[in-house]
Amino acid sequence: MSRTGGPIESIPTYTVDVPGIKDIARLLSTPEYTGWFDCQIIPADTEVLQVIVDNLDEFPVYVSATETQLLYITYLWDEKDVISTHKMSMLEAMLDMNIPIPLSSFSRIGEHYVLFGATRRDASLDAIAIELNALAENAVDALEAMSEFLH
Repeated sequence: MSRTGGPIESIPTYTVDVPGIKDIARLLSTPEYTGWFDCQIIPADTEVLQVIVDNLDEFPVYVSATETQLLYITYLWDEKDVISTHKMSMLEAMLDMNIPIPLSSFSRIGEHYVLFGATRRDASLDAIAIELNALAENAVDALEAMSEFLH
């Protein structure tokens, strides 16, 4: 028995009418969000938005876009900050924390440990704001939880 018309076939692709990085920066600067976010476009080959969430400026969130999703990343610490004899224990603790930390997951980019999250590209501005806030707050919690493994 074959199946057609399943959920994968019905996923829309977005090329227009979906906010880009500049649109998100502009929308987060509206009166409704005043004081919560400080946004700055970082010029590069791929547009990136740096967002500093109110009172959490030590963990800026970097937002980039694909055709279907927004990716949110905040940098936590570098490899050189890890106590080498505690690295395996830290990695196990990070795996254990991936589920209890809502809307965020641990990863590594080169020598940098990060937290990341994602939303659909057409997410509401409120959903984007929630993701930004959750990721920045989770970065603080992650640093506290992992402090025993760091110099």
